[in-house]
Amino acid sequence: MSQKMIKAGILIAALVVPALIFLYLKGFGENHYELPYLIPRIDSVTGNVMMRKNPNPRWNQPKMDTVFHTIPAWTLTDENNKAFQGEFLKGKIYVADFFFTRCESICPKMSTELTRLQDVFTNENDVQIASFSVDPTHDTPEMLRKYAKEYDAKAGKWHFLTGTKTQIYPLAVKGYYIPVADASEYDKAVKTPDETFIHSEKLILIDKEGHIRGFYDGTDKKEVDRLILEIRVLLKIYNTKS
Repeated sequence: MSQKMIKAGILIAALVVPALIFLYLKGFGENHYELPYLIPRIDSVTGNVMMRKNPNPRWNQPKMDTVFHTIPAWTLTDENNKAFQGEFLKGKIYVADFFFTRCESICPKMSTELTRLQDVFTNENDVQIASFSVDPTHDTPEMLRKYAKEYDAKAGKWHFLTGTKTQIYPLAVKGYYIPVADASEYDKAVKTPDETFIHSEKLILIDKEGHIRGFYDGTDKKEVDRLILEIRVLLKIYNTKS
């Protein structure tokens, strides 16, 4: 075999092999990154994880599926003093957090990171944000509007919600699996709002069906970067299915 033919063969291999690898990865490598579903439902009688039949099992899939927790129905009041239902977020991917406008500790960091997240997905209508106040007596719609303006919240994309403690606290704990408490109810020595309202720094990723898909530290830029990446993964999964 001549030297020219050898060189030509090497050149062809150098051009063709990467293309074949790309096509293989594109055809067979997509959608292998699946986000987990969190919080399986537990049977209150048996204490076992609830299961249901998989309607369309494939050869490599189990015939039974785990039943996962979904966010319960709720109705609160938004920053425009209008009733806002959790149902409005069905069919959307959204990030939830629990905060209060007088917070001077973790909330400003969380809200700053949510502003960044909003900017990343500013043209993606399927991505929304819902911020629930844990200080609803103080956080009236007017206060929420001022707070929204401070963080450049986009109307119709980032929703600020208030109501009563009896609405919001059980929703946080039993719906979003986030701890919330009013320390003044059991400790009369607390004085400042930051001492009074105990809540989590976690951001919660909710999918279009109302399932919890992830918890992220909203004060940590790297964690929010991971959240942004996993929202993109979730969007890709939905786009592929459609």
